Amino acid sequence: MPPRPTWKGFLKVSLVNIPVKVFPATESADSLSFNQLHAECQTRIQQKRWCSHCEREVPNTELVKGYEFEKGRYVIVSDEDIQKVRVESTRVINLVQFADDSEIDPIYVDRAYYLAPDGPMAAEAFAVMREGMAGKAGIGKMALYGREYLVAIRPKKKGLVMYTLHHDAEIRSIDQIEELNSVPTKVNPAEMKLAKQVIATFDAELNLKDYKDEYKEGLRKIIDAKIAGEEIVAPEVEEPARVVDLMEALKRSLDSVSHEKKKPAKADLKKAAATAKAVKSAANGAKKRKAS
Repeated sequence: MPPRPTWKGFLKVSLVNIPVKVFPATESADSLSFNQLHAECQTRIQQKRWCSHCEREVPNTELVKGYEFEKGRYVIVSDEDIQKVRVESTRVINLVQFADDSEIDPIYVDRAYYLAPDGPMAAEAFAVMREGMAGKAGIGKMALYGREYLVAIRPKKKGLVMYTLHHDAEIRSIDQIEELNSVPTKVNPAEMKLAKQVIATFDAELNLKDYKDEYKEGLRKIIDAKIAGEEIVAPEVEEPARVVDLMEALKRSLDSVSHEKKKPAKADLKKAAATAKAVKSAANGAKKRKAS
């Protein structure tokens, strides 16, 4: 089922306005959820909205939004009040700056969305702007889900991908992590050389489709086993050994990876030799049949 647009408006670059639709680029993982039960009778626990002043449960129809401007004092803000906010970003994504897309630190990225033209008339202008933005990211603002976001937009295949960004004030400085004060600024050159060699052995083209949620799969197996009334045996997990001699650990790592990589190589050679032998045998058989 294709995703539905969560926002409609205009992508604005200077005097160019392109009607666009915004679609979520990600979806929530199909996680395993649990309910809270009373252990004695296994009845599901109900969480009720309780008013301590009126001493009764309050239905959703009696709930309103309140902003606490002083301790214990609130001003009521209705949905109609919120709709009265009329900043440009409620209908327009105004890109006010362009920069190399590599300049955006991933730590600022919050969520991803896809942009598509809203109607066939907008498609040509959309395509021109997408091609013109190659290697660049446009920075602007948009209002979504009741708040204004800082956004970055960059080309991706036939469309544009938009990232909502954290503001700089929301990012904690890494200098606040006191444990990092004990980390040395200079390292042993020989150890660093070995470390680079170990890392190089794992170097490969990235494909995130190769990675699965093994924790969820393991939890699913446990749940299925309990439903079937089977006994669950937890596998033993060895604690990682503490590194006492870094140089020795790096050398062993390099030897271990090299050894593992040689195994499939030998297997591939045997497989190739067997295939070649089979092809040669088939060819000889064909020659004999032809001769006869």
